[in-house]
Amino acid sequence: MDSAEQPQVLSVEGMALPPMAIRLPRGMHAIEVSLDETERTAAVEQLVRDIYPRGEVPLWQAMSALYSASALEMLSAGVSFFGIGLYDIEDGGGVAHCSLTVAVFESGEVEQDTVAQGIFALLSDPLRDVTWLDLPCGPAVSAISFRKLVIDGQYTKSGKDEELSMGQMQVHIPFSTGPYTAVITLDTASVEQWEEFTHAMAGIVTSLEFPMDDSERVTR
Repeated sequence: MDSAEQPQVLSVEGMALPPMAIRLPRGMHAIEVSLDETERTAAVEQLVRDIYPRGEVPLWQAMSALYSASALEMLSAGVSFFGIGLYDIEDGGGVAHCSLTVAVFESGEVEQDTVAQGIFALLSDPLRDVTWLDLPCGPAVSAISFRKLVIDGQYTKSGKDEELSMGQMQVHIPFSTGPYTAVITLDTASVEQWEEFTHAMAGIVTSLEFPMDDSERVTR
């Protein structure tokens, strides 16, 4: 998907945010959920066709309705962007998948270090691997966690309850241009490909930029 190779400027509906640009890796199919309803519907339809290129109209319609509802729910929760990553597993092992969301929240503080230190203290927990990051755009905090879900036997091939391992990488990045924090979250059940997803996430967060808007260029 060519658009995933270009930086995307994201925004959140109803909030006057400074610009934020992010570059997505190959294999990541994404939409901006803060588009107006017509544009968001068209973006979801294209997303579904990208994810299921060999699908048929009934599948595309069903999945478009599902993702449209999910996008609206995400928007109300402060999510400005979500994507789905699909990657071939070597030696014909199938497809590894992940979900990616970007949310932006008001932090009430413009000093990046202060915000990052507060996040680091808040997230520190024995159940998470919390790390301080120095990114090109400024300080950030990453949190990695794993959990197991029990899938009811009526939904498994064996007919028995089965455990599903889930991994999550989350990076909190304070804006350098205003009192906001971006939260980038990658979730995957393809934990066998964890290293590959770690590299993908590293590429995403290191690409993040906070360009100056026109008013900042005038005053600086």
